[in-house]
Amino acid sequence: MKRVLLGILLAAGLAAPLTAGDLEPRQGWEVFPTEKSYADLVAGVKAAVKANGMGVVTEAGPTEAAAGRGITIPGNRVIGVFNNEFAVEILNLSTAAMIEAPIRIYVTENEDGTAMLSYKTPSFVFAPYVPEAGADLSGLAAELDVRFAAIAQDAIK
Repeated sequence: MKRVLLGILLAAGLAAPLTAGDLEPRQGWEVFPTEKSYADLVAGVKAAVKANGMGVVTEAGPTEAAAGRGITIPGNRVIGVFNNEFAVEILNLSTAAMIEAPIRIYVTENEDGTAMLSYKTPSFVFAPYVPEAGADLSGLAAELDVRFAAIAQDAIK
């Protein structure tokens, strides 16, 4: 009986549509509503990443795959951003911390056709590793915070 109830609750949760409220600011997150379309914001993020000396190293999203199955869902893309300079420096401080790279930028489409950009700040993402890696990791994360803020500002223009 518990499994059936759990299955029903899980199915109901998966069937519930995502809303902009799901991406309200939360601890460690930066959230930017925009007037841009989903496609324009994805393109803007990619251009801003390059302009700020970083690289797109991963991309994933269910939108296109769902469309291939005949299912329409709002635009949804996770863009992994990093560069080798930061990777080498962080790896020298903590092998474990590198599991957090790349840092992800999340682009989501709203019901009205506009899009949102959100990400967890690098200082928040790397904080659990500072006790073992030391203050140098905090410094690198702070540098990444500045870089990601610049990417966000450039992307949403």
